[in-house]
Amino acid sequence: MGVSVSTSDPMIGRLIDGRYQVRSRIARGGMATVYLATDLRLERRVAVKIMHGHLADDSQFTQRFIQEARSAARLAHPNVVNVFDQGQDQESAYLVMEYLPGITLRDLLHDYGALTPEQTIDISEAVLSGLAAAHRAGIVHRDLKPENVLLADDGRIKIGDFGLARAVSANTATGAALLGTIAYLSPELVTRGVADARSDIYAVGIMMFEMLTGEQPFKGEQPMQIAYQHAHDAVPAPSRVNHRVPGRLDELVLWATSRQPDDRPADARELLDSLRDIERDLPTTAQKTAVLPARPQTTAVLPAPREVAPDAATQVLGGRLAPAAATGVVSDSSAQLTAATRRRRRRGGVIALVVLLLAGLAAAAGWYFTFGPGARIGVPQVEGLDRAVAVSTLTTQGFAVGADQSAFSTSVAVGKVVGTDPPAGTALDKGASVSLRISKGPQPFPLPELSGQAEPTAITLVKSHWKSLESTRAFNADVPKGSVISALDGSGNLLTTGAGYGEKLPIQLVVSAGAIPPVAGLSVADATGRLTDAGLQVAEATKQEASETVPEGSVIRIDGDIAAIKPNDTVTLVASSGPPPVTIPDVVGQTWAKAKAALDAVGLKAKFKDGISQFLSGAPTASTVKAISPDQGTTARKGDTVTVTLQIAS
Repeated sequence: MGVSVSTSDPMIGRLIDGRYQVRSRIARGGMATVYLATDLRLERRVAVKIMHGHLADDSQFTQRFIQEARSAARLAHPNVVNVFDQGQDQESAYLVMEYLPGITLRDLLHDYGALTPEQTIDISEAVLSGLAAAHRAGIVHRDLKPENVLLADDGRIKIGDFGLARAVSANTATGAALLGTIAYLSPELVTRGVADARSDIYAVGIMMFEMLTGEQPFKGEQPMQIAYQHAHDAVPAPSRVNHRVPGRLDELVLWATSRQPDDRPADARELLDSLRDIERDLPTTAQKTAVLPARPQTTAVLPAPREVAPDAATQVLGGRLAPAAATGVVSDSSAQLTAATRRRRRRGGVIALVVLLLAGLAAAAGWYFTFGPGARIGVPQVEGLDRAVAVSTLTTQGFAVGADQSAFSTSVAVGKVVGTDPPAGTALDKGASVSLRISKGPQPFPLPELSGQAEPTAITLVKSHWKSLESTRAFNADVPKGSVISALDGSGNLLTTGAGYGEKLPIQLVVSAGAIPPVAGLSVADATGRLTDAGLQVAEATKQEASETVPEGSVIRIDGDIAAIKPNDTVTLVASSGPPPVTIPDVVGQTWAKAKAALDAVGLKAKFKDGISQFLSGAPTASTVKAISPDQGTTARKGDTVTVTLQIAS
């Protein structure tokens, strides 16, 4: 973290909150400026981060700024920058952090390019240690990049800038604009704006790739080009750029940068443990990484002067100081020095020649293994591609395409590429043969007999090869309640016992809810109770219908198609309104025989007017109807009795 002094900055020399004396400006970002200051109360140097004044009215920026202080303050770890204080001075919010003189990882990569595997491991171990503490505290950083990794002059390595941190469990989207640096964003952040601890792991993997190779895995002229590659392309193995990268570090980087979050380490602790295993197994003579200077420098080491007698001339002989006693001795010494000089020159020429030869051999070897016949390249990732695209990708990389192999797959569509043989990332010679594994869909398994099984037993059978969806219920008088009626696929089509059905495909069970209870002849209240107990809702209003057989007020039936009713449906009852109405026929003036037939036809009973019925067992055929009550043409209910007055023939 280099310090740049700006005398034109009005903050220089200002006393913040009566405690922090601003000395100089360290860095400036899009949301805040960081200054070197002195804490007058504790007499120590600190870094003060002050939010830009024009953002003070934006509550979202202010809240994010305060969030950084709260997130970092929850952590107490040697590899996380400490936050000491937070407050408001005039119109701007500020937070006070520990000051670390040194550089950032970005500065180191800019000056040195690729780092050694040992240096990469040491820096990554420090970053993951601090990040593991954050994940353990429930915090996701969401903006990990080399600019936020600080390398102090005393060798300490710390993570800073928790301005974008969120709780691990929140798993929230960032809104319309993605936060964080595009080169280190995980695929899920690019496509869905959602981040969790595994998104931080992806960013660490990208940083490791950059440390091992000196470059980022994805490049583009526009940020969206890079974002697209993160979302749709697999990060290549670092050894494709730098063949000196050990295979186990290749595997670690590919694991950390898997496109699917579920395929990455769950958190920083899991990745850190694997990194330490690799560190123990790698053969190395290098010492632990010390923070390198900003630029390489060469310092001449001079020998310390020695004291000699003031009256004697001295010369170097065999590592001792001796006085020159006679001319002969001086001549002999001069000859020895001349001879030694010539020998050194000859040795220097030989060494120079050897160096040139070695350089030539190294260049030849470099060409041979990089561009020549001995070059080895990693098999590209082609999973999910059409076959034609995969073939083009392999041939462009210099591979020959062998015979296709078929493979079952639950995640890759039929006809698309499942993978390669050898697998992606395997280093092969140019021209080597690589076969494509083409998906033929999920492996089919015969469907067991599910009908009639108890629901828990059927679910266990389904889960043996398939995905069990939530069961649906249906009324069925023939299948006991709680037993399976049938099984459906993901589209609702009926599945047949014994037929092959693809592994991991969905199955939904249709389970019997028993028979719909009979309600005909019951009162509306009793019928409602029975249906409610069976899992149905009953409409308050009932339909009325005349019935010759069901007493008035009793239930005739359930309205609608009984077979279509499902549990939790709302049904309507049809209640009897009594016998149907009839019109009293016009029988006045007719003979009693015809009148009786007409009354019988509409379901009416007849009685004779008092004074006649008691002495006539049957009306004479010649008798005619003189009157009828109620009057003809009026309405009565079927089964009612009408009064007939006869005109008795004399």
